[in-house]
Amino acid sequence: MRDTVFMQIALAQARASADAGEVPVGAVVVKDGQVIATGRNAPVGGNDPTAHAEIVALRAAAQVLGNYRLEGCELYVTLEPCAMCSGAMLHARLARVVYGAADPKTGVAGSVLNLFSSVQLNHQTVVQGGVLADECSAVLQAFFQRKREEKTRQKSALYPLREDALRTPEQRFADLDGYPWAPHYLADLPSLAGLRMHYLDEGPRDAPLTYLCLHGNPAWSYLYRKMIPVFLAAGHRVVAPDLIGFGKSDKPKKESAHRFTWHRQTLLELVTRLDLRNIVLVVQDWGGRLGLTLPQAAPGRYAGLLVMNTTLGTGDTTLSPGFVAWREMCAKNPEFDIARLLARGNPQLTSREAAAYMAPFPDRGYRAATRAFPAMVPEQADADGAAISREARLFWQEHWSGQTLMAIGVQDPVLGPPVMEVLHRSIRNCPEPLRLEGAGHFVQELGEPVARAAIAYFLPSLTPTIGAQCSNE
Repeated sequence: MRDTVFMQIALAQARASADAGEVPVGAVVVKDGQVIATGRNAPVGGNDPTAHAEIVALRAAAQVLGNYRLEGCELYVTLEPCAMCSGAMLHARLARVVYGAADPKTGVAGSVLNLFSSVQLNHQTVVQGGVLADECSAVLQAFFQRKREEKTRQKSALYPLREDALRTPEQRFADLDGYPWAPHYLADLPSLAGLRMHYLDEGPRDAPLTYLCLHGNPAWSYLYRKMIPVFLAAGHRVVAPDLIGFGKSDKPKKESAHRFTWHRQTLLELVTRLDLRNIVLVVQDWGGRLGLTLPQAAPGRYAGLLVMNTTLGTGDTTLSPGFVAWREMCAKNPEFDIARLLARGNPQLTSREAAAYMAPFPDRGYRAATRAFPAMVPEQADADGAAISREARLFWQEHWSGQTLMAIGVQDPVLGPPVMEVLHRSIRNCPEPLRLEGAGHFVQELGEPVARAAIAYFLPSLTPTIGAQCSNE
């Protein structure tokens, strides 16, 4: 009961901190059963990186006692102390520290490490955690929830939602496994007409290469989470957009909004707006159907191609039996379970990873794109996108001067080895492909070795090409 009473006082300080716009952490110092000092977080308001609740309380207690040594004192704090505060507590010779909620990211009273248990230090302080832990956590969670909601409101003010589109709530994307990157948005590209497009943009802007990673249906940029860290670790830049209708991008309500040439145009404008150069184009599925038509519009921007299970939609070749079966399944079951689809083809996925693919689609109203894309594949010579795809085929056959790395997921029943062999013959100077025997359609789910192979392959072979392209432009 004694600890609970003092922690309640610390919680009052935490709530006052939240009211001031600070992260809600509160602390009290107790001696002989009496509160002699209180403190609350104030680093933002005071422009003071040391103004944590514990430090504020320790300073106040030292003034009361007239001594920087606080022997016989106890400190109660709502959040597990960090390394800075723990060091100060030990230096002050506190007898006991009691905290509420654990801090798994920066806490050093048992979470990340336990500074108080170090026998090498010349003073040991007794530590107890978990007092009113739920109440202390709830104050923190409510604060950060309000912050997230405010950011969402600010973003909405910058990018108002069109009446004919939907926008997936931000909380659907909270705490996704393996996807820590900050979002970027554009809404003023001419082709977007106010729709908001999301993209990742990581790594230095002057990197040797920029990996432009394009996803397909029904995936989104989450698909590249295992390859992006490899590219970044090698010092390169990664740009990974979500096509309109997918991921964090806006989602038109009507299926008729989706057209091949329109999606291609949004990608062309994105590349131009970001002024991407020395691009390694990374494509799979619809990322390839669309992406393989981009370099012909600006060949000087592209240095390499990393191509995985995909094809060109030229409209003058027979669609593969696997794709026809996929399209028929989509027509019969347009609201198919995306998480289940990914899990079935990638048994190594955790349930949380599989569920992340479903995050962009809270209900069927958000899924116009997943319903529209299977039927958008050009099947006739005059279909939308077919002519530009035939031009792309000619470009890859006769005019492509960059380097190519092809990786094939052998287990793919839709765009597997037979389809990729045809594409292989259509790309000038394409070497023998990498064959991933255990990979299916979504090669990126086993993409780490592919990314490492790309790092080893592209930069040594492309350095002279990049220099020539830069000098020409």
